[in-house]
Amino acid sequence: MNNIVKVVFFLIFLNFISCKEGSGTDNKNAASETTTLQTNVNEGEEIIMNAIKAHGGEIYDTANYEFVFRDKIYGFNNKDGHTYRLNFKDSLGNTIEDYLKNGSFRRKVNDEVINLSKKDSAIHSNALNSVIYFATLPHKLKDKAVHKESVGETVIKGDDYDVVRVTFAKEGGGTDHDDIFMYWINKKSHYINYLAYSYSVNDGGVRFRSAYNPRTIDGIRFQDYINWAAPVGTDLRDLPSMFEKGDLKELSRIETANVRNLNATEFVE
Repeated sequence: MNNIVKVVFFLIFLNFISCKEGSGTDNKNAASETTTLQTNVNEGEEIIMNAIKAHGGEIYDTANYEFVFRDKIYGFNNKDGHTYRLNFKDSLGNTIEDYLKNGSFRRKVNDEVINLSKKDSAIHSNALNSVIYFATLPHKLKDKAVHKESVGETVIKGDDYDVVRVTFAKEGGGTDHDDIFMYWINKKSHYINYLAYSYSVNDGGVRFRSAYNPRTIDGIRFQDYINWAAPVGTDLRDLPSMFEKGDLKELSRIETANVRNLNATEFVE
């Protein structure tokens, strides 16, 4: 009987040791994964900051520019926060001005402020913010709500690129905070020559953009994009090879025309 008891206690002891060793291995694996993730985040931050510097750097902080996009006049003034503006005429000949300052939206029709529902204000505000966001890339990628992670390197058309995955925090990330972006930054020039994103609204979609017509105007780089479509669910990492093979369909051109530096002239409210 004593021998049986000894055997039982011995087995319990072995199981205890095994659990301790297993727990230690799990903790080591978790710590290793955390360290790797933090390293990738730090590398992603550095890559994006170098891209921002290459595209305009500190000049963005007080930049005041105007440009034409799809026959509408847009403007952005980054002095004392962010002020965005849109001017155009509607189909009835009315003059429309949208004004977004530090998240507060206002619309004027024929110089008169009109009352909009919360929903309509959000729609117009998001549309204006989106145009400025893409026109001034990669400036807005330094916002606190932007999460950046290095996800490797690749070669596109013979050039070496760093690949950075970008997601957004729910707090401060906007209404489309669940969108996922990927940027391909040239290792030598630090320019963003390609980008892609997936979105979930309206049944979802995947887009890939290739830059062209780059020009630097008073220190800030502006570039146009060809907008390509890919099947819903396509892995963003597969898009460059699909692009090189000609497997993507061109949807549109994102062109900013008549870019003009307003020399820090304040927008008139």
